[in-house]
Amino acid sequence: MRSNDIKRGYYKAWHRSLLKALGYCDEEISRPLIGIANAYNEIVPGHLHLDMITEAVKSGVRIGGGTPVEFPTIGICDGIAMGHCGMRYPLPSREHIADSIEMMVEGHRFDGIVLVSNCDKITPGMLMAAIRLNIPAILISGGPMLAGKYKGEPIDVSTVGECQGRYAAGDIDADELIEMENLSCPTWGSCSGMFTANTMNCLSEALGMALPGNGTIPAVYAERIRLAKKTGMQIMSLLDKGIKPLDIINKKSLENAIVVDMALGGSSNTALHLPAIAYEAGLTLDLGLFNQISDSTPHLCNMSPGGPFHLEDLYEAGGVSAVIKELVKKDLINLGELTVTGKVLGENIKDSKVKNRDVIRDITNPWHQMGGIAVLKGNIAPGGAVVKRTAVAPEMWKHKGPARVFDFEEHAQEAIYSNKIKKGDVVVIRYEGPKGGPGMREMLIATSALVGMGLDKDVAIITDGRFSGATRGPAIGHISPEAAESGPIALLEDGDIIEIDIENNILKAEISDEEFTRRQKEFKLPEPKVNKGYLYFYSKLASSANEGAVLKWRC
Repeated sequence: MRSNDIKRGYYKAWHRSLLKALGYCDEEISRPLIGIANAYNEIVPGHLHLDMITEAVKSGVRIGGGTPVEFPTIGICDGIAMGHCGMRYPLPSREHIADSIEMMVEGHRFDGIVLVSNCDKITPGMLMAAIRLNIPAILISGGPMLAGKYKGEPIDVSTVGECQGRYAAGDIDADELIEMENLSCPTWGSCSGMFTANTMNCLSEALGMALPGNGTIPAVYAERIRLAKKTGMQIMSLLDKGIKPLDIINKKSLENAIVVDMALGGSSNTALHLPAIAYEAGLTLDLGLFNQISDSTPHLCNMSPGGPFHLEDLYEAGGVSAVIKELVKKDLINLGELTVTGKVLGENIKDSKVKNRDVIRDITNPWHQMGGIAVLKGNIAPGGAVVKRTAVAPEMWKHKGPARVFDFEEHAQEAIYSNKIKKGDVVVIRYEGPKGGPGMREMLIATSALVGMGLDKDVAIITDGRFSGATRGPAIGHISPEAAESGPIALLEDGDIIEIDIENNILKAEISDEEFTRRQKEFKLPEPKVNKGYLYFYSKLASSANEGAVLKWRC
């Protein structure tokens, strides 16, 4: 056991005395020490109950014969950070979470680790740490909140964002906006649509790093507590069998995650997080693979924000296991990959059934023949750009219009809310990438405003920043290279004609090579937006979005 480094032998009496100061008795010290990384806090709705989840995990560890040792990690709510300078921090926090878990686990020599997560950057950050440490590890999320109800129809936090636009357009009054605000998030848990948090928690099952049910059992259900206890017991089984993350995470399991992502119509942010997870495993996940898999994977689940269903509906329809079982019909899943159950994926899903064909379509009758995400390329984005195409109205899959260029998200928001953006425009928001933001902010406020004001079928947004999983409409992000790396997006000017062709994976400006060259010669980078603190550190070391926006440590 690794923990023998701090507890075995007469020369470890020093260490044992400190453990006993915590109240641990000899029997507890003699058992395997299991670190429990708990992201609990009182500001993230998906984390408010993680103390209960953690207590359940601890019970499971004790049942399995181990000693649980809880420690904290940070978590930022993307929704609360949205639309202001605080949005620079969530993506960089992913790296901080991974680093802090590495430090705690290695400094205290835990034998295994349970990762208690929820929400956007916390789940991928924890998975990155698990792979980097490569000791027995398992993830348990807090689960999704229930959808709200308004006049008998389901609503969620993205509905509120769109209502802000409707209010600005004069379509609803303040009383209706407040009523939506009060009803949209009725319980704790990760936001109820197939946004980034729930996408990553579902993909953790497909990757094999979480028990079945992790992505869809609602946060407020007793079944979630039982799953947490099983997770605590299962970490002891993984320790006994010597199963580690690098026995689970490989190219085939990552391909499984992308396939499931496409079938679910998941968040475009997975194009950041899965390459980052792959990087920790010493693998390269090229964006071209997303297109390759998306082109051959049917879109089976029409979840909010693109469709009417929420995570509780997917849970009742059979969950992620049922989706995987459906994908097997076209031989799209690698069934022989090991998982944290100690079994291969095919064994985990063999008894799964689809219980609602409206929520999980038959693979012969999908919502779309292609998956949820597309990678676009062209002279604006030679390194690629990402769009959640299943959340885009069909009439906007092909669009051509004049650029309206902004160097700050807030300036674009102001223009949208003040009716300065006209039908046909392409809003360009730049210097919001990993280095330029810094931190690669999400643009949900801007996209929600467009939807609420009825412009989502007439106006597109392109950016070197990113979009929330709650985004719908023609929102194209992750443009690489970014403006702060002198990418072509930095050379765009108001009035340039931008062509978007999602069907053919094209994003380009009608600008000649000669004109681009002329502009490049005259171009000068602006002063950095941040020159101190963690964001400054991140801006100097972060890779491009098409490489996962990671802090590169591999030589």
